[in-house]
Amino acid sequence: MTIIYLTDLVGTGVFAISGTLAALNKKKDHDLITLFFFGFITATGGGTLRDVVIDAHPVVWISDANYLIVIVLSVIVAILCRRWWLGILQSPLLVFDTLGIGIYTIFGLKKALMMGVNTWAAILLGVVSALFGGVIRDTLANDVPLLFERQLYVTPCVTGALVYVLALTLHLDPTINFLLSAGIITGFRLLAVKKNWSLPPIRV
Repeated sequence: MTIIYLTDLVGTGVFAISGTLAALNKKKDHDLITLFFFGFITATGGGTLRDVVIDAHPVVWISDANYLIVIVLSVIVAILCRRWWLGILQSPLLVFDTLGIGIYTIFGLKKALMMGVNTWAAILLGVVSALFGGVIRDTLANDVPLLFERQLYVTPCVTGALVYVLALTLHLDPTINFLLSAGIITGFRLLAVKKNWSLPPIRV
Protein backbone atom coordinates (compact mmCIF):
# COMPACT_ATOMS: atom_id res chain seq x y z
CA MET A 1 0.00 0.00 0.00
CA THR A 2 1.60 3.23 -1.14
CA ILE A 3 1.33 6.60 0.54
CA ILE A 4 -0.72 7.89 -2.42
CA TYR A 5 -3.18 5.00 -2.11
CA LEU A 6 -3.54 5.43 1.65
CA THR A 7 -4.01 9.18 1.21
CA ASP A 8 -6.82 8.60 -1.26
CA LEU A 9 -8.52 6.20 1.16
CA VAL A 10 -8.19 8.73 4.01
CA GLY A 11 -9.63 11.50 1.84
CA THR A 12 -12.48 9.22 0.81
CA GLY A 13 -13.27 8.46 4.45
CA VAL A 14 -13.15 12.11 5.51
CA PHE A 15 -15.52 13.15 2.72
CA ALA A 16 -17.86 10.25 3.50
CA ILE A 17 -18.07 11.52 7.08
CA SER A 18 -18.79 15.07 5.91
CA GLY A 19 -21.56 13.83 3.61
CA THR A 20 -23.14 11.84 6.41
CA LEU A 21 -22.95 14.78 8.82
CA ALA A 22 -24.55 17.05 6.21
CA ALA A 23 -27.50 14.69 5.99
CA LEU A 24 -27.74 14.35 9.76
CA ASN A 25 -27.67 18.14 10.15
CA LYS A 26 -30.98 18.34 8.29
CA LYS A 27 -32.59 16.80 11.43
CA LYS A 28 -34.69 14.39 9.39
CA ASP A 29 -35.22 10.72 10.07
CA HIS A 30 -32.77 9.37 7.50
CA ASP A 31 -32.23 5.64 7.38
CA LEU A 32 -28.83 3.97 7.04
CA ILE A 33 -29.13 3.54 3.27
CA THR A 34 -29.87 7.24 2.75
CA LEU A 35 -26.93 8.23 4.93
CA PHE A 36 -24.66 5.83 3.03
CA PHE A 37 -25.77 7.43 -0.24
CA PHE A 38 -24.91 10.91 1.07
CA GLY A 39 -21.52 9.67 2.24
CA PHE A 40 -20.90 7.81 -1.02
CA ILE A 41 -21.76 10.67 -3.38
CA THR A 42 -19.70 13.15 -1.35
CA ALA A 43 -16.69 10.85 -1.23
CA THR A 44 -16.72 9.79 -4.88
CA GLY A 45 -18.38 12.62 -6.82
CA GLY A 46 -15.36 14.82 -7.41
CA GLY A 47 -12.88 11.99 -7.91
CA THR A 48 -15.17 10.26 -10.39
CA LEU A 49 -15.52 13.43 -12.46
CA ARG A 50 -11.74 13.92 -12.39
CA ASP A 51 -11.03 10.34 -13.50
CA VAL A 52 -13.58 10.55 -16.33
CA VAL A 53 -12.07 13.82 -17.59
CA ILE A 54 -8.47 12.53 -17.55
CA ASP A 55 -9.56 9.12 -18.90
CA ALA A 56 -8.31 7.23 -15.84
CA HIS A 57 -10.26 4.00 -16.19
CA PRO A 58 -11.65 2.12 -14.43
CA VAL A 59 -12.76 4.66 -11.83
CA VAL A 60 -11.03 3.66 -8.59
CA TRP A 61 -14.09 2.82 -6.47
CA ILE A 62 -15.36 0.53 -9.24
CA SER A 63 -12.14 -1.46 -9.49
CA ASP A 64 -11.19 -1.46 -5.80
CA ALA A 65 -13.74 -2.53 -3.18
CA ASN A 66 -11.62 -1.01 -0.39
CA TYR A 67 -13.06 2.40 -1.25
CA LEU A 68 -16.62 1.23 -0.67
CA ILE A 69 -15.56 -0.51 2.55
CA VAL A 70 -13.97 2.74 3.78
CA ILE A 71 -17.13 4.67 2.90
CA VAL A 72 -19.38 2.23 4.77
CA LEU A 73 -17.13 2.29 7.85
CA SER A 74 -16.89 6.10 7.73
CA VAL A 75 -20.67 6.47 7.56
CA ILE A 76 -21.03 4.21 10.59
CA VAL A 77 -18.35 6.17 12.48
CA ALA A 78 -20.09 9.45 11.63
CA ILE A 79 -23.40 8.13 12.95
CA LEU A 80 -21.97 6.68 16.15
CA CYS A 81 -19.74 9.67 16.96
CA ARG A 82 -21.99 12.54 15.86
CA ARG A 83 -22.89 13.68 19.39
CA TRP A 84 -19.35 13.21 20.69
CA TRP A 85 -17.95 15.37 17.88
CA LEU A 86 -20.50 18.09 18.67
CA GLY A 87 -19.11 18.15 22.20
CA ILE A 88 -15.54 18.89 21.10
CA LEU A 89 -15.94 20.63 17.73
CA GLN A 90 -17.94 23.78 17.07
CA SER A 91 -18.79 22.60 13.55
CA PRO A 92 -17.87 18.97 12.77
CA LEU A 93 -19.16 19.28 9.20
CA LEU A 94 -16.91 22.27 8.54
CA VAL A 95 -13.87 20.50 10.00
CA PHE A 96 -14.30 17.28 8.01
CA ASP A 97 -15.22 19.09 4.81
CA THR A 98 -12.14 21.30 5.14
CA LEU A 99 -9.85 18.34 5.81
CA GLY A 100 -11.35 16.65 2.78
CA ILE A 101 -10.78 19.53 0.38
CA GLY A 102 -7.21 19.91 1.61
CA ILE A 103 -6.39 16.26 0.93
CA TYR A 104 -8.34 15.90 -2.30
CA THR A 105 -7.19 19.11 -3.97
CA ILE A 106 -3.58 18.00 -3.79
CA PHE A 107 -4.33 14.35 -4.49
CA GLY A 108 -6.41 15.26 -7.54
CA LEU A 109 -3.72 17.63 -8.78
CA LYS A 110 -1.03 15.01 -8.30
CA LYS A 111 -3.03 12.32 -10.10
CA ALA A 112 -3.76 14.64 -13.03
CA LEU A 113 -0.07 15.49 -13.36
CA MET A 114 0.80 11.78 -13.32
CA MET A 115 -1.63 11.30 -16.23
CA GLY A 116 0.24 13.91 -18.28
CA VAL A 117 -2.23 16.78 -17.87
CA ASN A 118 -0.74 20.27 -18.23
CA THR A 119 -0.08 22.10 -14.96
CA TRP A 120 -2.90 24.65 -15.13
CA ALA A 121 -5.49 22.07 -16.12
CA ALA A 122 -4.20 19.79 -13.33
CA ILE A 123 -4.74 22.58 -10.79
CA LEU A 124 -8.33 23.02 -11.97
CA LEU A 125 -8.92 19.27 -11.84
CA GLY A 126 -7.53 19.18 -8.31
CA VAL A 127 -10.03 21.85 -7.26
CA VAL A 128 -12.90 20.10 -9.07
CA SER A 129 -12.10 16.74 -7.47
CA ALA A 130 -12.10 18.41 -4.05
CA LEU A 131 -15.28 20.46 -4.41
CA PHE A 132 -17.64 18.66 -6.76
CA GLY A 133 -18.70 15.95 -4.31
CA GLY A 134 -19.56 18.64 -1.75
CA VAL A 135 -21.62 20.54 -4.33
CA ILE A 136 -23.69 17.41 -4.99
CA ARG A 137 -23.96 16.77 -1.23
CA ASP A 138 -25.25 20.26 -0.46
CA THR A 139 -27.65 20.19 -3.41
CA LEU A 140 -29.14 16.87 -2.29
CA ALA A 141 -29.42 18.20 1.28
CA ASN A 142 -31.34 21.20 -0.11
CA ASP A 143 -28.62 23.58 1.07
CA VAL A 144 -26.84 26.34 -0.84
CA PRO A 145 -23.53 24.73 -1.86
CA LEU A 146 -20.56 26.01 0.14
CA LEU A 147 -19.05 26.94 -3.22
CA PHE A 148 -21.52 29.85 -3.41
CA GLU A 149 -20.98 31.20 0.09
CA ARG A 150 -19.10 34.47 0.53
CA GLN A 151 -16.37 32.94 2.67
CA LEU A 152 -13.37 31.81 0.67
CA TYR A 153 -13.74 28.22 -0.54
CA VAL A 154 -12.14 27.90 -3.97
CA THR A 155 -9.35 30.37 -3.18
CA PRO A 156 -7.70 28.23 -0.46
CA CYS A 157 -7.74 25.23 -2.82
CA VAL A 158 -6.10 27.19 -5.64
CA THR A 159 -3.56 28.67 -3.22
CA GLY A 160 -2.54 25.26 -1.89
CA ALA A 161 -2.37 23.84 -5.41
CA LEU A 162 -0.06 26.65 -6.55
CA VAL A 163 2.17 26.06 -3.53
CA TYR A 164 2.34 22.37 -4.42
CA VAL A 165 3.34 23.10 -8.03
CA LEU A 166 5.96 25.65 -6.93
CA ALA A 167 7.42 23.19 -4.44
CA LEU A 168 7.64 20.58 -7.19
CA THR A 169 9.91 22.89 -9.17
CA LEU A 170 12.05 23.31 -6.03
CA HIS A 171 12.27 19.51 -5.63
CA LEU A 172 10.82 19.54 -2.14
CA ASP A 173 10.35 16.09 -0.60
CA PRO A 174 7.02 14.74 -2.00
CA THR A 175 5.57 13.84 1.40
CA ILE A 176 6.49 17.19 2.93
CA ASN A 177 5.13 18.95 -0.14
CA PHE A 178 1.81 17.11 0.13
CA LEU A 179 1.41 17.79 3.85
CA LEU A 180 2.45 21.43 3.49
CA SER A 181 0.11 22.16 0.57
CA ALA A 182 -2.88 20.30 2.04
CA GLY A 183 -2.21 21.99 5.39
CA ILE A 184 -2.22 25.42 3.77
CA ILE A 185 -5.61 24.72 2.19
CA THR A 186 -7.06 23.46 5.46
CA GLY A 187 -5.66 26.29 7.58
CA PHE A 188 -6.56 28.98 5.03
CA ARG A 189 -10.15 27.75 4.74
CA LEU A 190 -10.69 27.50 8.52
CA LEU A 191 -9.20 30.95 9.04
CA ALA A 192 -11.35 32.41 6.25
CA VAL A 193 -14.47 31.08 7.95
CA LYS A 194 -13.39 32.31 11.39
CA LYS A 195 -12.45 35.78 10.11
CA ASN A 196 -15.28 35.91 7.57
CA TRP A 197 -12.85 36.65 4.74
CA SER A 198 -14.26 37.03 1.25
CA LEU A 199 -13.32 38.47 -2.10
CA PRO A 200 -15.04 41.69 -3.20
CA PRO A 201 -18.26 40.90 -5.12
CA ILE A 202 -18.77 41.84 -8.75
CA ARG A 203 -22.15 43.51 -9.12
CA VAL A 204 -24.20 44.03 -12.26
